[in-house]
Amino acid sequence: MNFQRGRYREELEINLIPMIDVLLVILIFLMITTTYSKFSGLEINLPTADAAQSQEKPNEINVVVNAAGDVMVNQAAVGARDVEVISLALRRAGGDEKEPVVVINADAKAAHQSVIDVMQAAQRAGYSHISFATQSPAR
Repeated sequence: MNFQRGRYREELEINLIPMIDVLLVILIFLMITTTYSKFSGLEINLPTADAAQSQEKPNEINVVVNAAGDVMVNQAAVGARDVEVISLALRRAGGDEKEPVVVINADAKAAHQSVIDVMQAAQRAGYSHISFATQSPAR
């Protein structure tokens, strides 16, 4: 029994416009929320800088770290590489100075840990002003 004998059958079709709208909204959302990295790698060549020579300040504590990791405070060798010993040497070199600047002169081939130890020692000694010395590149 076919009760729909004279009725015209519509063909089924897929409406793509709502699907395109949804895809565009997703694309816009992804473009807004995505962060793009500008740097693919990190290249570091230290320590050279083009800066004028600064005058020696009386409230500076000069710390030298050589390639082997040995530390000198104001041209006096520190016996050990321990943070506590370096901190004690910094306190002695600072004396009664108010807020001295610790200037770290590290060799380019010095271990990073040696420089971090000097920074920790300065923090333990109560010195918050730390500066790094560089040299001008050879021309």
